[in-house]
Amino acid sequence: GLELIGSATPYADAEVIEVTYAFYRALGIDNLSLNLNSIGREDTRERYRSALLNHFASYLLDHDAEVRARAEKNPLRLLDSKDPKALALVHDSPSILDYLSDESRAHFEGLQELLTGASVPFQVDPRIVRGLDYYTDTVFEVTSEALGAQSSLCGGGRYDGLVQELGGPSTPAVGVAMGIERAIIAMEACGKSVPGETLDVFVVNVTPGTREAVLILARELRQAGFSASIDLDARAPKHQFKAADKSGAGIVLILGEDEMARGEVTVKRMATGEQSAIAREGLFDWLKGAKE
Repeated sequence: GLELIGSATPYADAEVIEVTYAFYRALGIDNLSLNLNSIGREDTRERYRSALLNHFASYLLDHDAEVRARAEKNPLRLLDSKDPKALALVHDSPSILDYLSDESRAHFEGLQELLTGASVPFQVDPRIVRGLDYYTDTVFEVTSEALGAQSSLCGGGRYDGLVQELGGPSTPAVGVAMGIERAIIAMEACGKSVPGETLDVFVVNVTPGTREAVLILARELRQAGFSASIDLDARAPKHQFKAADKSGAGIVLILGEDEMARGEVTVKRMATGEQSAIAREGLFDWLKGAKE
């Protein structure tokens, strides 16, 4: 997901939404829809509360005290209900947009202008709410028909009250939570392959006396930003080379007692089979050049 903390302007909302939409576009997911709403702040929800409870009064009479208490505490959750009887009432329920304060309305209109200027297509959907009480003003979700009935890829919005609710200072924030599994399912439905991770380096230990040095080298490689793997069981070199080939690593580093004595590492490019000796102290610079 994404978090943008510290800005209360609609520019922050627009940036998070624009980046989110661009992310799904870059994955090649088709039939994207961006649905947008504003739920205002406490004053908005207080005005909206009575209208919504009146609309759902007959529905709530058929439920126990626990359900009615939850609805009393946060009536907006009724709009997000999966109960078919509640869904039948959602369609013609009052719109929260009719109850926005001037400040919240200006924020929402400003956000729409920014998204339009960024050529991000969207539709306003007054039925979108977030189930958590700390959300304020903007709420949104991105959906794709590729997912079928459960079409939501992500959900987010503004939550200016969250940091304070957790004991911190009053801090504006906006963000989004993404379902990575849903994105993968949608990509596959659209005929897009999910790229696998590429291992930079596999380190082979060719003599028993260099096992500790191989562990240290792998640790230093990772600290320098390279992905590195080793054979933890320190099997015979031929087994390690098979593991290196299976790992998909582009480069194999070979370290034995002879290399240790010379202050070198033997490097092997797996694509060509080419081998050469590289000074240990210049190894990371060489690897950086090889990745570029």
